[in-house]
Amino acid sequence: MEKEIHKRKMNLNRRHFFGAAAAGIGSIALGSLLIPDLFGKTSGSQIIDIETSGLTHFAPKAKRVIYMFQNGAPSQLESFDYKPLLRKMAGEDLPASIRMGQRLTGMTSQQDRFPLVGSYFDFKQYGQSGTFVSELFPNIAKITDEICVIKSMHTEAINHDPALTFMQTGAQVGNRPSMGAWMSYGLGSENQDLPAFSVLLSRGRGNGQGVYSKLWTNGFLDSTHQGVLFSSGEDPILYINDPKGMDKAARRRMLDKLSELNHMGYDDNGDPEVLAKIQQYELAYRMQTSVPELTDLSKEPDSIIRLYGPDCLKPGTFAANALLARKLSEAGVRFVQLYHQGWDQHDDLPNEMPLQAEDTDRASAALVMDLKQRGLLDETLVIWGGEFGRTNYCQGNFTEKNYGRDHHPRAYSIWMAGGGVKPGIVYGETDEFGYNIIKDPVHVNDFHATILHLMGIDHERLIYKHLGRRYRLTDVAGKVVRGIMA
Repeated sequence: MEKEIHKRKMNLNRRHFFGAAAAGIGSIALGSLLIPDLFGKTSGSQIIDIETSGLTHFAPKAKRVIYMFQNGAPSQLESFDYKPLLRKMAGEDLPASIRMGQRLTGMTSQQDRFPLVGSYFDFKQYGQSGTFVSELFPNIAKITDEICVIKSMHTEAINHDPALTFMQTGAQVGNRPSMGAWMSYGLGSENQDLPAFSVLLSRGRGNGQGVYSKLWTNGFLDSTHQGVLFSSGEDPILYINDPKGMDKAARRRMLDKLSELNHMGYDDNGDPEVLAKIQQYELAYRMQTSVPELTDLSKEPDSIIRLYGPDCLKPGTFAANALLARKLSEAGVRFVQLYHQGWDQHDDLPNEMPLQAEDTDRASAALVMDLKQRGLLDETLVIWGGEFGRTNYCQGNFTEKNYGRDHHPRAYSIWMAGGGVKPGIVYGETDEFGYNIIKDPVHVNDFHATILHLMGIDHERLIYKHLGRRYRLTDVAGKVVRGIMA
């Protein structure tokens, strides 16, 4: 490596200097003609008036986000949107005046009938707000005075991949920065020894939809903003440990020399990704010390283990990830994203959905209570929900004890807690069929705008210029939902 550094230094001879200078001057002249604001006050492609220093547009309500994404779309009709009429009309066709010609998926477009089906599970009212919660979620029912249930979410996407991508990146197509990457870009990290954006995966016992790295990608932002995936194996983060035979001092020397080489490369070509690589190597080195302690859940007190349940000591479970999410957030990770797969109940919903609820209910409620008892809930925004909802009619054959529901983008439910959200309320309302929104609709763009606002960011001012176009998480839409704010 020393020889390579010496070679790079000696490579700058007279001919190389004038050749590079000539090309550079020509590029500068051409760039100034094609992009008039190339040499304005902005730096590179960045057009943002809050640098990655943690400064915000206005006083934030929340400092961090924990997003428990229920991948596959849990049915709102078996969770938080109680519709007794569906039981009374079970087996009758969904009125055409309610469906209003909405597009269907390929899975139900060939059905001759759309028989309504009520929930197999009972609902009760809980808390001072009287929020209806299904019997499948007894622990979440106990924290209704801490959460805000939004029953009026809606999206355009009717299939999993575009809907999931839309919820995570603000666009139905790929290669856009994910929400966590935007947070990292706009606010940076609170802890220089940990990533600003972390990702945790778990798999339930239901029919699963896949998750993929484009959901936590940095897109066109620097790669330092990509989500760091934690695994459930022996090494929580792959490739950060020292190779066999290399001690800490040798590792430090190697990184110093590699950094010197990379800085020379950056001086040659000006590629910001080279600097991003340097930062990633350094972060990986620092994480060698911070990550093992954080991911060791065995040292948690018995009271916490009882709160989250015994599954929290089984790596890779939702409960373990929920507890780890609290620890990461408490340590200063800006955005922690959990994905729990298995919510795609197109059939056998009465048997499958209880398994998914059992996997997630206790730990979801425990996370909120844990944050509250630590005095962290007010500054941590907690989110629970999927990519769209489920139809009020049955997919395929219908019986009261065995049915499935197709995708329904027109209305679905999520809940939020902490971080400036008004507790103990229900926001939005659907019709008596649970099909259309009749009060306070919340679009995905509105959802993103609100999250950014709670973090102290004006969604219309968090902008990145890429290939001549100005991008933002909310694209060209979105309005802040002030009705859910404390």
